[in-house]
Amino acid sequence: AQAHRAAPPERRRPGTGSAMADEAKPEEKDNFDVGPLSVLQKCVKDNSQVLINCRNNRKILARVKAFDRHSNMVLENVREMWTEVPHGGKKKAKPVNKDRFISKLFLRGDSVILVLRNPK
Repeated sequence: AQAHRAAPPERRRPGTGSAMADEAKPEEKDNFDVGPLSVLQKCVKDNSQVLINCRNNRKILARVKAFDRHSNMVLENVREMWTEVPHGGKKKAKPVNKDRFISKLFLRGDSVILVLRNPK
């Protein structure tokens, strides 16, 4: 069996020796006032609507009540919108826009593609 050897110094990546290298400073850990998550922070504070594009090709129009750094969200007054193409006997089936209302929804962050803030 071969013994595990460390990579030569020129191949080591700087900053990988410390466990704190990849972590944010404690005072910056949950500060959402700056950066991309500030959009969600403003929407929670102002109780304004957001339009969320999801990976299942559906759109969600809702008010954000809470969120975390993974973009998991608790949403209220949710309107989910999508388009369906009927696969029937017709040759030229037109796409149909559909929607539904959900009073409260937990949205997992890995399904979020884009978050747009309503300018109103």
